[in-house]
Parts: sequence; C-alpha cells; structure tokens
Amino acid sequence: MKKLITILLLSVCSIVVAQQNPLDQLADKVRQDAARQGQINQEREAKFVRERNNQRELLNQARAELAEQRRISDQLQTEFDANEMKLAEQVTVLDERMGNLGELFGVVRQVAGDLQSIFDDSMTTAQFPGRGEFFGDLAQRRELPTGKELARLWSEMVREIAEQGKVVSFDATVIEQGQPVENVPVTRVGVFNAVSGDSFLSWNSGKRQLMMLPRQPAGRYQNMAGKLTSAAPGGIVPMAVDFTRGAILTQVVQAPTLMEKIRQGKTVGYVIIAIGLFGLLFSLYKGLILAIQGAAIKSQLKKTVASKGNALGRVMAVYTDSPDTDIETLELKLDEAILRESAPLESGLSFIKVLYVVAPLLGLLGTVVGMIDTFQQITLFGTGDPRMMAGGISTALVTTVLGLVVAIPLTIVHSLLHSRARAMIQILEEQAAGIIARLAERQHAGA
Repeated sequence: MKKLITILLLSVCSIVVAQQNPLDQLADKVRQDAARQGQINQEREAKFVRERNNQRELLNQARAELAEQRRISDQLQTEFDANEMKLAEQVTVLDERMGNLGELFGVVRQVAGDLQSIFDDSMTTAQFPGRGEFFGDLAQRRELPTGKELARLWSEMVREIAEQGKVVSFDATVIEQGQPVENVPVTRVGVFNAVSGDSFLSWNSGKRQLMMLPRQPAGRYQNMAGKLTSAAPGGIVPMAVDFTRGAILTQVVQAPTLMEKIRQGKTVGYVIIAIGLFGLLFSLYKGLILAIQGAAIKSQLKKTVASKGNALGRVMAVYTDSPDTDIETLELKLDEAILRESAPLESGLSFIKVLYVVAPLLGLLGTVVGMIDTFQQITLFGTGDPRMMAGGISTALVTTVLGLVVAIPLTIVHSLLHSRARAMIQILEEQAAGIIARLAERQHAGA
C-alpha cells in the first residue's frame, strides 16, 4: 500500500513540475513592468535635467537683456535731458531773435482766424474754394508764415472786397434735393444772392456749398432771376437783392403759401370756402338772369306792342287785353301783375343774404374751436413752447379771415343784384303808372 501511495505522489509531483506556475508569470510581468517604468523615469529625469538647464540659460539671457535695456534707458534719459536743455536754449534764442516778429505773428494768426470765418460765410467761396483751409492752417501755425503766405493773405482780402461788388457767372456744385449736381451754371450777385436759371440758391456755410432752396419765392422774383441769368454782359436788368445775405430770403420761402394757410383752417375753413364758392356761383347765375330780363325790358321800352315774353310786356298786356276797363280795376290788375313779376326778380336774393350772414358766423365758430384747441394744448404742455399753441391760433385766425373774405364780396354782390332788381321793378311801376295816367287823361278828355 505504501508503495502505491508513493507512486501516486510521484506521479502528481511530476505533473505539477511539468506545468508553469501562474505566480511565476505574475512575478515575471511585475519585473518587466518595473524595468519599463524605471526606464521611463530615467528618461523623464533626463528630460527634466535638460529643461532645467534650458530654463537657467533663458533666465540668464533675460537678465542680460534686462540689464542692456536699463543701460539703454539710462542713456536715452540722459540724451532726453540734454535735448530738453538744448530746446530751452533754442527757444530763448528764438524769442530773442524774433523780437517784433512775434507780435506780427500773433496778428497774422488772429487775422487769419477772422478771415476763415468770414470766407466760410461768404458766397464767393463757391467760386474760389480752398481759402478756408489755407486760413485755418495759417491760424493754427506755430512757426512764422513765409512771404508768399503773407502775400496770399493780403491778395485774398483785396479779392474778397472786389468780388463783393461784382455780378459774375461761373460753374459750381449745387446740392439739389440732397444730391450734389456738378457743373451747374450759377450767377452770383456780390455776396448777397446766387441764382441758377430762375431758381434762387442759398449758401450753406457749414458744408461750404450752394444749395437749391426747397421752396422758391414768388413768381415775379423768379422772373427777375431768369432775366439776370440770360442777360448779356453789361446789360441792366431789375433784380431783388437780399442785403442780409439770405436771412430775408429764408424767411420769405418759409412763409406758408395760400393753400397751406387754407389748410390751417381745417374743417370749418373748408365749409366756409364751400359756402363762398356756392354763393359766388349762385350770384353769377342770378346776375345772368337779371341781365337777360333787364335787356328784355329795355327792348320792350322801345316797342309799342306788348310782348308776353318779358316782365314789362306782361304788365302792359294787362291793359291791352282789357282796354275798356275802368281806372280803379285796371290799377288793381296792374298792381297784381307787378307783384307777380317782382317775385321772380327778387327770388334768390334773400338766400345770398343768408350766405353772407352765415359766413362770418362760421368764421367765429372756427375762432372758438381754435381757441379751445389752444387752451387744451396749454393744459397739457403748458406755455413753455409757443409752437404748441400755434396750430390752434392759426385755425382761429384763418377761419375768421375766410369768413370775412366770403362775407364781404357776397354782401357787395347782394347789394348790386338787389339794386338791379329794384330798378327793374321801378320800371314796371313807372310804366304801370303811365298807363293809368294815359287812360285817365283819355277818359277825362272824352267826358
């Protein structure tokens, strides 16, 4: 039995020896990893040593460069201090040598500054550009001007004086509707007005450009401008001159036109105008009717035979149709005929009277509406800005004016038409009285 167990144990041991132990494998792997990690650490240490040496070298270079820059800074500071001393000495020498020229230089700078503002506001700059830049540079100059610059300063002053009394034509750039238009023919009247064709121009001193006025003055002034532009050299033409250099012209073109004034009357103003137009048309119609009837009556006066185509003829026909009627009856019939003919002649006149009475009342209504609007603006915004109240005041005044403008002509027209109608009625009454008188005379003669 022991021998059998010994054989089994030997068999097992031989099997175990024949196979590799896993722990040995792990130990081998650990040794390999340790060796590889050691090699990596050695490489990192070597790299660190190299970089440390490089950093030390860079630090030494930076220190050397800093020292060099400090040396240069000290050198430059020394040179700067020396230059400051030299500059102070040179300024002293310059002041000593300038003497009276320093005072002259100050006068030149002051005059150049004044001339720059004068030329910027002058319309002659449109013809001679570039002068403002020259005088602006001369006014800010720190060194003495040259003789050529002083000569130009004097010549520009003399030329400006001479150009103020000339009427000349030249080509310039004009701003029209916000866009520059080049080579526009311009006629300049001194420094007061500039025109192109029949249009007036204004001078914009800020932009140093001629600008077309957004609204032109009245037609008679434009006709003057057109005649001036087309006038022959040496010719004499009338021309309106704005001696304020554009201030009056600007105010004139800003004044509201007739249509703008009418629009300020708003709804009440439109109603007054409508009444006025209707009243005018009706008056013309009534005047035409009275003229036709008056012509017919005058024609009837020249005839002995009564015509029923006119008022007088119809009145006369009362007698011709009944020649044997007694005087009292004929008188009553003639009165009736005159009344019947008077109504058409006077018809419509009362309506015209109503219109010329209503027109100023509507103007008064517009005045009240405008003042109410004005007081509402005062309530909301106060009295600090008068322009806030201008709308209501304009409505009040414009409607008042419109009411009077409509009422006055209608009153005159009504008076004329009423007088015309009364004259025609008086003719009818005179002819009727004549008929009665002749009949009475005949009856008295027969008796």
